[in-house]
Amino acid sequence: FSESGVPQLVQPMIWDYAADLDVEGKVHLIEKYRRCGFSKVWFASAFKGATGVNQSLTLIGHHLKNHLQWLKVASNSPADVLEGIALTGWQRYDHFSVLCELLPVAIPSLAVCLQALKNGGYSEKIKENVEKLLGMSNLETESFMR
Repeated sequence: FSESGVPQLVQPMIWDYAADLDVEGKVHLIEKYRRCGFSKVWFASAFKGATGVNQSLTLIGHHLKNHLQWLKVASNSPADVLEGIALTGWQRYDHFSVLCELLPVAIPSLAVCLQALKNGGYSEKIKENVEKLLGMSNLETESFMR
């Protein structure tokens, strides 16, 4: 496959929005891509809109767990393999579906996910920083915010 020249022209993107993403499976997938000649891969996560077509509110904890799993994948992979992460925010499952999780209700999730990626994890200090940035007094990640 590497003789085709394709690995020099494209970089694969591995998509997974699950909170319990299979870290070991993703690491093995990256190894397969490397054996095929791809030197770089991208990850794709979501900060909203990937948990149900009728979802109105964003469950921050689901997306935070997904990003923490992607960080584990990155730390268990060769240091030079990750080109970047596409942090997606889906609003529609297809063009015939109603909109779900509009951006205003998902901004706290976006802030939490970005801070987790920026800091390589999530802690009480990071949570407090997000609350301060957003002007919120109590950021809830395990239940829907009121």
